[in-house]
Amino acid sequence: MSAYTQIAKDALAQVRSVLLGKDREVLEVLLAILADGHILLEDIPGVGKTTLALAFSRTFDLNFRRVQFTPDVLPSDLTGFSIYRREQDDFIYQPGAVFCNLLLADELNRTSPKTQSALLEVMEERQVTVEGVTRETPKPFLVIATQNPPGSAGTQPLAESQADRFLISLSLGYPDFDSEVAMARAVGPEKNLNNLKPVATARDLLNMQLEIHDIFMHDAIYRYLVKLIAATREHPAIIRGASPRATVALVKLSKAAAWSHGRNFVIPSDVLEQFPYATAHRIRLSPEADLDPNRVTTRDILRQIALSVKKPPMEARR
Repeated sequence: MSAYTQIAKDALAQVRSVLLGKDREVLEVLLAILADGHILLEDIPGVGKTTLALAFSRTFDLNFRRVQFTPDVLPSDLTGFSIYRREQDDFIYQPGAVFCNLLLADELNRTSPKTQSALLEVMEERQVTVEGVTRETPKPFLVIATQNPPGSAGTQPLAESQADRFLISLSLGYPDFDSEVAMARAVGPEKNLNNLKPVATARDLLNMQLEIHDIFMHDAIYRYLVKLIAATREHPAIIRGASPRATVALVKLSKAAAWSHGRNFVIPSDVLEQFPYATAHRIRLSPEADLDPNRVTTRDILRQIALSVKKPPMEARR
């Protein structure tokens, strides 16, 4: 087991201490961060999405910025712009909000498609191009975006190309009863985010990402993984299956899951565990499936697919 694995466990425990009753969701966000990917949180306001992002930024001592997306937010607010300075007799570039380690794009689907698209280049390539000049963002660079449920007042649906840039999507949902009681008891100045202490640095996070990149995956596991993704393109209830970017995302998440378990190789259960998180936001159900009175959810269909694809005959390992 790597020394960094224990650091990751300490980080996980600290974030869970402020987001009660959401152990699985916090783990998935951590795995996405370790896999160097962006996270999409779709939920109603007030369930802890912002708290989650802030907790991770403080736990890893990351340079954090938050943009509250509204219809009047401009692309230049994100990417930056040049302004004329009389004393220097020149145009000086003013960096935008994306020049940080962790960007919280709060309520992303409340802003215009033009502003949403300003994130496309930086999420994929970790750089922005303004006025013909390309500038790289700091490393690591991660986006945690939140969006209100589709159909909420004042929302603009994310473009498919935008949603595809996120490594995972998930929903926090309401806490269970006991967790909400514990949350109520914890209200007070001594129980807040300001008391979180860094357990790692941005450099530690980069080193963890490098270790995860080197996790071994047997060819049988690669083939199993691709069969799962391909099955989303053939299911009768799905009119748009997962893209090849989903394949890449599932590889990254599976390696991160194996690493978090203290292994240097991936097993089929790692892939199966991460399959819905990597694909749910990348597929579109058919109109017939949406209108079916016995309607099944996207996650239900992904479970059907997982059961239909045969696992490798052995727990492939090095």
